[in-house]
Amino acid sequence: MLRRRLVILLLAAWVCPAQEIPRPEYPQPQFEREQWMTLNGTWEFDFDDRNVGLAENWGSGQRKFPRNILVPYCFESPKSGIGDTSFHPYVWYRRSFNLPPAWKGRRILLHFGAVDYRADVWVNGRHAGRHDGGHTPFRFDITELTQTGANTVVVRAEDYPTDRALPRGKQYWEPKSRGIFYTRTTGIWQPVWIEAAGESYLESVRITPSNEGTVTFEARIARPQPDLEFHAIVLSEKVQAGSGSGQVVNGQAASAAFVKNPRLWSPASPNLYDVTFELRKGSVVLDRVKSYFGFRSIAIRGNRFHLNDRPIYLKMVLDQGYWPDSLLTPPSDEAIQYDIRMTKEMGFNGARKHQKIEDPRYLYWADKMGLLVSSEMANAYLFEDQYLERFTREWIEAVQRDYNHPSVVMWVPINESWGTPNLNDPRQRAHLRANYLLTKSLDPTRPVIDNDGWEHTDMTDLFAIHDYARSGEVLHEKYKNLGKPGAGVPDNARPALAPGFAYNNTPVVLSEFGGIAYIAPGSKVPDDAWGYSGVEKTAEAAINRLRGLYEAIARIPAFAGICYTQLTDVEQEINGLLTYDRKPKFDPEILRKINGLLQ
Repeated sequence: MLRRRLVILLLAAWVCPAQEIPRPEYPQPQFEREQWMTLNGTWEFDFDDRNVGLAENWGSGQRKFPRNILVPYCFESPKSGIGDTSFHPYVWYRRSFNLPPAWKGRRILLHFGAVDYRADVWVNGRHAGRHDGGHTPFRFDITELTQTGANTVVVRAEDYPTDRALPRGKQYWEPKSRGIFYTRTTGIWQPVWIEAAGESYLESVRITPSNEGTVTFEARIARPQPDLEFHAIVLSEKVQAGSGSGQVVNGQAASAAFVKNPRLWSPASPNLYDVTFELRKGSVVLDRVKSYFGFRSIAIRGNRFHLNDRPIYLKMVLDQGYWPDSLLTPPSDEAIQYDIRMTKEMGFNGARKHQKIEDPRYLYWADKMGLLVSSEMANAYLFEDQYLERFTREWIEAVQRDYNHPSVVMWVPINESWGTPNLNDPRQRAHLRANYLLTKSLDPTRPVIDNDGWEHTDMTDLFAIHDYARSGEVLHEKYKNLGKPGAGVPDNARPALAPGFAYNNTPVVLSEFGGIAYIAPGSKVPDDAWGYSGVEKTAEAAINRLRGLYEAIARIPAFAGICYTQLTDVEQEINGLLTYDRKPKFDPEILRKINGLLQ
């Protein structure tokens, strides 16, 4: 029924572009305005393999494109209606929309959740702006570019399918997926929408709660004018629980509120508070935005991760965030909820979102349903000056976008030295340490892992290692002395430490292990299907090996947490606990009991 209702809503959006869809599907629930309109749906589309579109002024909006595509799905995905996985580095989109009469006199903001990699946007033939970065959002104030009646928006996306200095995550730079790499994503792959804001309006609000009940709000204001006030009204179950206000000075404002006896957020009790932000001039409200937050604290103490001042054993699952028909784009809210629900039913308390800045609606449901999230940048594979510029800019945008989510409990800029393949180079070592310091300057409230997997520097809050030992006996033998004086951390596929550094005594997390492949009866998998530690022929054999690994880990008290590889099969990689189409391979209750071995 829910899926059918979603289809009906999408169809309505295509037929009546000016019709607003219900608030629960707002693309960015942490910064929601009342007046908004989706631009998801059918757009005109064309490949520009000869790269002539700019010279021929396709941005004017006069040229109709011969294909149709279903936005926000990339053309490589079947769900887009195209499903072409060959290289097309330049693509164009076009559609029309009408502004609701009620928006007259308001500022009109055009939002893109993410476009991979470079996006140029025109409205009614005039250039609205450009954004570089394939995983982070951007918006343009298009008020002066719009007109009464029909308006036309054109988007040109430029992606470089073979550029390994581009932050790309698991998107493969060769024509066909192979090994740990999957189908590419080009162009629009997260929602597009427009909304109406005030003459002066809120650009962003940074929310920092404390477990004692104080919560601070730091706002940035666009088009500020004299005598503006920023107000924050905190609600608990629709009843006001606190409020604060502050003057706008130089386009910025701060306020604080106090909530008595705050209900803390955790996976077991994902308590959230609503908050309404208002920008006022006297008694007139110029702009209003709705958001939410959770009271919770994170700390590293001794050899344990602490949530709300209590030690918690991290039991995470590696989640690539791919779907068969839509690739990196979640096909629906129901699909997101299913993945989170299954993760928790199998006894995990968190997900390591791997090589992907996840859709904000995934993080919204992680907040709502109670799931810890490790947030990881989509890495590049070559180290050069252009890479440094691209990576740093996009990582800053990612941290700023997701700072307010209580579910996000750690930041991971780099995985397995990707983008820094030669740590004998002092520049690359400096890059790892600089990422740590940069992330800490953006967010001092969360732990940061400098290089998840191996080759750590002295700047990491968790010592994350990867080991795909085939059996519990092998795993225990390697790590049985972990935590003992002078034992250090054993090497695995690569050295545990980058050249010139010593173990800094931070908690050790086995952040990748397992990788046990099993082909469920009736599953269709590629001929080159594989798993990190081999393929088991029966579910019983796979479970027995998994249980053996967990029993070994339980005998190594120095581990502060684990992350099992992985939640689902993805294309040719079949080491998932679920198939690619999300069918459980094993009884979730058995997996829950196995996870219960770790405390």
